[in-house]
Amino acid sequence: MIMRNFLPAAAVILALGAAGPALAEDPLTFEIKIKDHKFDPAVLEVPAGKEIKLIVKNLDETPEEFESAELNREKIIGGGRQGIFYFDPLKPGTYPFFGEFNQATAQGKLIAK
Repeated sequence: MIMRNFLPAAAVILALGAAGPALAEDPLTFEIKIKDHKFDPAVLEVPAGKEIKLIVKNLDETPEEFESAELNREKIIGGGRQGIFYFDPLKPGTYPFFGEFNQATAQGKLIAK
């Protein structure tokens, strides 16, 4: 008798577990390229209050270090490679970034609106 009552309950539990928890919204994805030691686009507007995924593709042959104190990020991206950054929802504002190895030309900013 216990086994007979257990099986339907177990089936319900398994069915609910298979559905899994509700998934959070995927982050919005944006891309910046590094070419000729410059960021393209140099100014990127993103929505404030949303999770962001930023892909930085280095099209140059030499490495570059993406750095931003305001975004609390720093990563060396090899030539011909890409770096991926995830950001929690940003407050409205301007967040500058630069290329550590080519600061004279590799300047940019992320603007959250």
